[in-house]
Amino acid sequence: MADVPLLVRDLTPFEHLVLGMVCEGKSNAAIARDTAHSEKVVENTVSRAARAFNLQADGEVNIRVMLALAYRTHFGDHAFDRMGVECQHSSTGPNGERMCTRHV
Repeated sequence: MADVPLLVRDLTPFEHLVLGMVCEGKSNAAIARDTAHSEKVVENTVSRAARAFNLQADGEVNIRVMLALAYRTHFGDHAFDRMGVECQHSSTGPNGERMCTRHV
């Protein structure tokens, strides 16, 4: 398994939006439809975001999967919430509520 890379530059708001949707498992076509952009714009955004994480295709690794893992590692995401999966960084807060101590 490859190491999750570090982010080498800040992501744009649109890159955050697109990567959130990638983490949900959406295709470029679905992301394009949901954001009212072309598939080419989404494809280019995914490629730029992959470069921001210094990810390169090498035939052994699925870039979209690694990109989703890298994004979740750095920023968390709400896809886990919709699936009912608790973040591994969750703990019980002072009022008894469950909260993530890392992805606030």
